[in-house]
Amino acid sequence: MGMLVSAETPAMGGLQGGLVLVLYVAVIAVFFFLMSAPQKKEKKRIEAMLSELAIGDSVLTTSGFYGMVIDINEEQNIVIVEFGSDRHCRIPMNKSAIAQVEKPDAE
Repeated sequence: MGMLVSAETPAMGGLQGGLVLVLYVAVIAVFFFLMSAPQKKEKKRIEAMLSELAIGDSVLTTSGFYGMVIDINEEQNIVIVEFGSDRHCRIPMNKSAIAQVEKPDAE
């Protein structure tokens, strides 16, 4: 009888170890989903914002400069933005450098 009890004890420990492993995997999967879902949502928002970009829009760049879009080259993914109070500073930049867009007719 002592042999029977000792044979069941490791099996129960293995079952509990497997359950703990399954719980760890489930917790990691939930955390991965909770961290990746907002990133995907933000990426879609930025892609939609850049796809609606038009000439004449006021933009804020990732470096903190405000300017106005004067030309868009879709093939090379480049926009030319006019900066400064006198609007004589024109800089070509990648579309991904735009952080925020404000339409001129929006109030």
